[in-house]
Amino acid sequence: MSDRMTTPWGEVELSRFPEDPRDRLRAWDASDAYLLRYLDRERVRTDGTVVVLGDRWGALVTALAEHRPVQITDSYLSQEATRVNLARAGVEPGAVQLLTTQDPPPDRVDVLLVRVPKSLALLEDQLLRLAPAVHAGTVVIGTGMVKEIHTSTLRLFERILGPTRTSLAEQKARLIHCTPDPSLERPENPWPYSYALPDGVGAVSGRTVVNHAGVFCADRLDIGTRFFLGHLPEGGRRFVDLGCGNGVVGTAVAVADPTAEVLFVDESFQAVASAEATYKANGVPGHAEFRVGDGLAGVAAGSVDVVLNNPPFHSHQATTDATAWRMFTGAKRALRPGGELWVVGNRHLNYHVALRRLFGNSRLVASDPKFVVLKAVKRG
Repeated sequence: MSDRMTTPWGEVELSRFPEDPRDRLRAWDASDAYLLRYLDRERVRTDGTVVVLGDRWGALVTALAEHRPVQITDSYLSQEATRVNLARAGVEPGAVQLLTTQDPPPDRVDVLLVRVPKSLALLEDQLLRLAPAVHAGTVVIGTGMVKEIHTSTLRLFERILGPTRTSLAEQKARLIHCTPDPSLERPENPWPYSYALPDGVGAVSGRTVVNHAGVFCADRLDIGTRFFLGHLPEGGRRFVDLGCGNGVVGTAVAVADPTAEVLFVDESFQAVASAEATYKANGVPGHAEFRVGDGLAGVAAGSVDVVLNNPPFHSHQATTDATAWRMFTGAKRALRPGGELWVVGNRHLNYHVALRRLFGNSRLVASDPKFVVLKAVKRG
């Protein structure tokens, strides 16, 4: 689904990636439009190195392409959406530099535009990484919906960059204005963060987990994954930890069976870096591959024995089943005949309905008052 965003410089047509008829969500929101209006209305200078942090689907850098901005994102899907949107707008390749949160940031930043992320930890990590490049003359403006900007958000800007204030709200969006203070004594970057797993979680009890900022439940083992770790399948040669997060599920498989081959896949650059660090921290002797991408796209059809999946049901602030459905369909294509998809999820999400519709079967492996583990088998 593509739609148009009106900017002070004309309309731009935008879409999310991949375009999915089930996903009716827009590729921009009022906070993107508010920031662009402000830049034009206040004639904010946008010369020098313009960095756009957390641009969700490329709306900001597409609108500002003539200023040759640098985009920094944790999301492979956002980065691919940006490529598509820039090409649709006729922007020449290379006019916008696309970096990930794992890439070294620019040495100097003259304008820093921040689309406030859902994760405060990711914002902390990225501001600390960018702070050395920010100078007294740097224009720093954040944007987000009112419900996304909290007192803790503002304190983070103040603690890392300098004095911070907010604007009045427009269409439920708000701006953050920060005045950089180069003399500020900044804290050490606490990311990545490591901890030891508790006992009672199977093969990885007491093992190390490494989390980069922004990874789900980065400071502790979330209860859904903990439940899944107690009910993982045995047998199979080639596994996929789909939506791997910090990689603890795939690592558990590899620890239990050193002959297993495990492919760790996530659309988050931070997550895949975490999964690789977790795997290596535990000295697992097996074979592993780490891939940032759109689910199982690019994985050969019929090449996988078991897919393990804890699908997200949020896309930023919106609740949607589009991501889970795309993961399930990708798993079915990648599995060999007789291969299995194992899914953990909250009871209320009713994943068994989607699995029966797609695979023709779904079996309850385990349940507790909050979670279920389901198995679907590819037939034929």
